[in-house]
Amino acid sequence: MEVRSVARHQRVSPRKVRLVLDVIKGMPANQALTTLQFMPQPSARIVWKALRSAMANAENNFNLNPDGLVVKSAIAGDARTLRRFKARSRGRAAPRLKRYSHIEIVVDDEGVF
Repeated sequence: MEVRSVARHQRVSPRKVRLVLDVIKGMPANQALTTLQFMPQPSARIVWKALRSAMANAENNFNLNPDGLVVKSAIAGDARTLRRFKARSRGRAAPRLKRYSHIEIVVDDEGVF
């Protein structure tokens, strides 16, 4: 049974989150949590929280054993983008885009009954 969690409007670029998500795809959930704890990227903490939420959803809502869960898919999509500007020389302005992302993690029990 597939169980998911979504972390919406996270203040990190989707491109940077995808680097972390590609590492944990297909891993057992407990191993993925351990891997995320030791990753140096700041987005690893956000992904760690989303994965813990997916595991808690599976345990509390569907009575699944959290030890038998596998990360089936992990997706980072675009969210809103804040448009700011930085003052440049001669009265000009350069755009600064502050990107946000939606992170979706799907865990699945690996057919253990």
